[in-house]
Amino acid sequence: MTTSPPVRRIRDISGLLDHASHVLATRMSAAFTELGITPRAYCVLFHALETERTQIQLAELADLDKTTMVVTVDELEKMGLAERRPSATDRRARIIWVTEAGERAVERGTAIADGVHREVLESLPEPERAVFVSALNHLVEGHLAEPVESDRTVRRARRSRG
Repeated sequence: MTTSPPVRRIRDISGLLDHASHVLATRMSAAFTELGITPRAYCVLFHALETERTQIQLAELADLDKTTMVVTVDELEKMGLAERRPSATDRRARIIWVTEAGERAVERGTAIADGVHREVLESLPEPERAVFVSALNHLVEGHLAEPVESDRTVRRARRSRG
């Protein structure tokens, strides 16, 4: 029995987005090597500087599971970039406080992240850059804003929000 191979009728955007996300993550990780922290650690510091936040709140913003968040904050404390402190508004809660060294790391990290993102966008023809960013924003704020429930576990890479 001879069958013809399957033919897609719509472009495989899952594959494109997965590949682009993976390559962007490797570029970001390589760029952050000079700073001595991971993009994940930068993301946590960045969001901790925005306002007083607990470890749980930061884990949600950085899209990290509980264990990974604990390890990340432990590393930041060892490096002198952050500290766990009591919350000013809830004595039972502990917030992640960014040290002066952590603030400097966020400043340098922001320049690094902006540089990587700038390189990606500059690889597109100039008229397509704003359209590309707008389309991605439209998807992640709309149709692809929230995962759907599934009986099967879906493994995914961490989303960069910082």
